[in-house]
Formats: sequence, structure tokens, C-alpha cells
Amino acid sequence: MNTINPNRLFAASCIALVVTAMTFAIRAGILGELSAKFGFTDTQLGWINGMAFFGFPVATMVGGLIYNLIGPKKLLYLAFVCHLLGLIMTITAGGFMTLLLSSFFIGFANGSVEAACNPLIADIYHRNKTTMLNRFHVWFPGGIVIGALASHFMGSAGIGWQIQIAIMLVPTLIYGYMIFGQEFPEMQNSEMSTATNVKSLFTPLYIVIVFCMTLTAVTELGTGQWIERILGSTGAHPLLILAMTAGIMAVGRFFAGPIVHRLNPIGVLLSSAIVAAIGLFLMSKATGVTTYLAAIVWAVGVTYFWPTMLGFVGEYLPKTGAIGMSLIGGAGMFSVSMWNPVIGSWIDSARDHAAQSGLTGDAIELAAGQSTLANIAIFPLVLIVLFGALFALRHRFEQQAEAAMAEIQEENEQTA
Repeated sequence: MNTINPNRLFAASCIALVVTAMTFAIRAGILGELSAKFGFTDTQLGWINGMAFFGFPVATMVGGLIYNLIGPKKLLYLAFVCHLLGLIMTITAGGFMTLLLSSFFIGFANGSVEAACNPLIADIYHRNKTTMLNRFHVWFPGGIVIGALASHFMGSAGIGWQIQIAIMLVPTLIYGYMIFGQEFPEMQNSEMSTATNVKSLFTPLYIVIVFCMTLTAVTELGTGQWIERILGSTGAHPLLILAMTAGIMAVGRFFAGPIVHRLNPIGVLLSSAIVAAIGLFLMSKATGVTTYLAAIVWAVGVTYFWPTMLGFVGEYLPKTGAIGMSLIGGAGMFSVSMWNPVIGSWIDSARDHAAQSGLTGDAIELAAGQSTLANIAIFPLVLIVLFGALFALRHRFEQQAEAAMAEIQEENEQTA
């Protein structure tokens, strides 16, 4: 019989997240080639992008609801199968509808990874949830660095988009090998009553944090997914910016522990919203070298958003269990899926307006990108207000969380 190896499971989860991140980075890098090959508008590209983000929340909603029944092992098996299917369908795609469907399968796989791994890691490292979730999510920006650099160098070498997609099969097969046949631990430090999980979702704090997640996700992923289109005419290289900012995020998340301890999760989120808003405003005005500097500010701002939102739910709303953690991620991705076509339409509309105002060539693309960034900057401004209110009430939330966690551990001990 195989023994439980938490370190192997954590490593496999990280590699699965690398695949998830590479799907975002490489897809962002091939949008121009897809547009040229198939004649897509930016709005159509937005729908293709959006379908990947839509598949994610579908998986997290389903995965969250059945997590207590089937556990993380079967969810990771499902992620592996869907990654294989989605990547192969993308490589062989012949048009708009096929790309829509393949994007959905990839998004569903990505969501299954989150639905399985976030509750698993929060339970294994239950005394250090936010820090370890940040370390797990190091590999989202880490995977973006890998994917962005691979796409950049392969594209520069004239290697087509199909081969760029195909390289993601390598880490997919690796994490599949690492999970098949492995024993997974029993969930001993989580609320395993689905009824209690669902009931706990309908609290004011959870509803507010879900809304906040929709805004943090668009601030980070809505910008990153369109990086080539909105920064392509600034004089800076979009994929290098993507790799650089992702590297900053990876380092920041790895060393998140002292920051989370000093500021607490809500303080981290408030500070992040302020810096992200400044970064987006600077990017909406920048050209040339200053684009890289503005992007660094934005990257610092969004670094802690996703994992700290998950950590917030794990720490302050423990009774929501795997469902609460899965749905918070699903809400973020669903928001991005809905806003992707809107962002694409902002680019199209701003481009038309720039052309009508007499601009030509790259000046049109620059104006369209800057206008779109200015629109996205509204999201973190709203977050500053919301996180500021939560920060003022943080001591009350901490007391409620401690009482809830004590109840969960007592119930699990009685049923063990």
C-alpha cells in the first residue's frame, strides 16, 4: 500500500497550476496569430478567451459541491483528462467554434485544479493557510513566466501556435504521473458537512468577499490576458512585460509569510488595491521604458490578490469549507469570462474612436490600449473602498473565525 506523501501531493499540485498558468500566458501570446489566421475581431478573441474563463467557474462550482463526496484525488484525475482533451482539441482546431469548445475544456481543467488543490493544501497546512496558499500560487505567475518566455522565443523563431500549445502537454503528463496511484489524506481540519458549507455561504461577509473577488480577478487576469493587445504599441514588448511581472509576483508570493503576518490578510488586500490602481493609471499613460516601470507597480499590486482572497475565506470563513474556497475562485474566473468580451469591445471601440479623431497606424493601437487600461483601473478603485471597510472591522472577523475553527475541530474529533 502506498503511504501518504504530502510533499509529493503539494509538488504535483504546483505543476498542475503551472499548466493552468501556461494556458493563460501562451494564449495571450498567440492572439495576434489567431486573429491573422482566422480573421477574428478582438470581440471574437474575447469570446474565445472568455470561454476558458467560463469553464473554470463551472468546474469550481461542480467540484466544490462534490468535493466532500469524492475528494481531491478524483478531481485532479478529472483535471488531467480535461487538460489533455482541451490541449489536443486546440492544436487541431479549424475555426471559431472548435476553439470555443477546446477553450472550455482547458478552463474546466484549470478550475478542477483549483477546486481540488486549494482545500487540500489548506487542510494539510491548516495552521498556516494563507502563507502556504500563497506559496502554492507562486506557480501561477511562475507558469506564466515559463509560458510567456516559451511563446516569445518560439514565436521569434517562427514556430507556429500549434507547437506552442503542444509544449503544455509535457507538464500535464508530469503531474498526471505524480498523482496516479498516490494516496491522499483524510480531511481532518476542514468542515466536511456539505449542508453546513452551503448554509455558511449565505452570510454578509462571504457575499461581500465574492463581489470583491470578481473585481480583483479582472484587475489581475483581465489585464494580463490582453497584455499583447493593450501594450503592443507602447514600444515595450508585451510578452517580456508579462514574464517580468509574473516573475515579480512569483517572488512576492513565495515570501508572503512575513507580509501576511505583519499586515494580516485584509491589510494585504487593501494595500494591494491601492498599488494596483496606481499601476494601472501609470500604464494608461506610459510609453517606451516607462511602460516597464508602470507594469512593475501594477504587478506588485496584484501579486497577493488571488491567494490572499482564498486565504481570507479559509481563515475568516472556515465553515464554508471546500465549497466556499472553490466558489470564490469560480466567482473570480466567471467575472473575467464575462468581462473579456467587454474588454475586447473596449479595444475595438477605442480603436474606432482614435481613427475617427485622425490618428493613424500605431498611434491608433496605443490610444486604444491606454483607454482600455484607464477603464480597468476603475476596478481597484472600488476595491479600495470595500477593503477599507473590511479592515476597519477586522478584529470582529478574527474573533468569529477563531470560534468557528474551534467548533470544526471539536466536531471532527468527535466523529474520528
